Amino acid sequence: MGYDNPGGPEVFRPEELPVPDPGPNRVLIEVSHAGVNRPDVIQRQGFYPPPPGASPIPGLEVAGKVVAVGEGVAPEMLNRRVCALVSGGGYAEYCLAHAAHCLTVPRHLDMADAAAIPETLFTVWHNVFERGFAADGETLLVHGGTSGIGTMAIQLAKAFEMTVVTTAGSEEKCNAARELGADLAINYKTQDFVEEVKKFTEGKGVDVVLDMVSGDYVQRNLDCLAEDGRHVTIAVLGGLKAEINMAKLMSKRQMMTGSTLRPRSDEFKALLADEIYNHAWPLIEDRTIAPVMDKIFPLAEVSAAHARMEGGDHIGKIVLKVREES
Repeated sequence: MGYDNPGGPEVFRPEELPVPDPGPNRVLIEVSHAGVNRPDVIQRQGFYPPPPGASPIPGLEVAGKVVAVGEGVAPEMLNRRVCALVSGGGYAEYCLAHAAHCLTVPRHLDMADAAAIPETLFTVWHNVFERGFAADGETLLVHGGTSGIGTMAIQLAKAFEMTVVTTAGSEEKCNAARELGADLAINYKTQDFVEEVKKFTEGKGVDVVLDMVSGDYVQRNLDCLAEDGRHVTIAVLGGLKAEINMAKLMSKRQMMTGSTLRPRSDEFKALLADEIYNHAWPLIEDRTIAPVMDKIFPLAEVSAAHARMEGGDHIGKIVLKVREES
């Protein structure tokens, strides 16, 4: 499913393209399901062009069966059930992936669930644990607790014995976050999350903030952050610019960072996938962590899937079904 010009969800239309051949270190995946993510929406709107060499077709994560392998790929990968982080091309019947960016799907996991994992798992692991230096016993504040990123962050943090504070826009969503394990869920429409965090932490503040809002949330996040706390930005849904009090930041020795995953090198993503395989994937395999699923749409109804994401009522992941599992 592609589009001719950026616009609303209605711009999607089907198209036929040649099935790509996997080059060196690549595999061709017969796609069963593909995840829908906020960057897909931003790309469709015309504000997030694919990096050089990436497919112009949206879709950053897929699950399916490897049906062809390129030079340098272990032959045993052929016919393997995998999910993969990709730079584009997921909204299609076939998708190329770097072999080192694939994770073998456990037997108990269906392909819809598998397709909902890579983008959120890679993003949360890198930003909370690598860039945010999160550690056992610390406290994490994650905004949008019922988004795909939020639901993964809550589960991962709890699996590593962290305390989790989250925000959401309704009591229904707050309850869903609590059911996932959040220790405190704040309705940001009716409560001041800065004051609620201060009360909950008895004035200490949280150790890590995972922020996808930016804009005027940044100073409020820093006000929630403890001494030596780390603020990690992964999206700017609330605005590109922020004004902050640098004197407060210095006095509390706070750190600010951020990242985007899609344009990072293949080598970086391969190293990240290897770390995830060793430290986080066992939690998927033993069912400690499972993706929270909102709704599955047929690929042909991708416009409706994007409309649901933009509407903001979803809890968990939105996924596209491309074909029946083989």
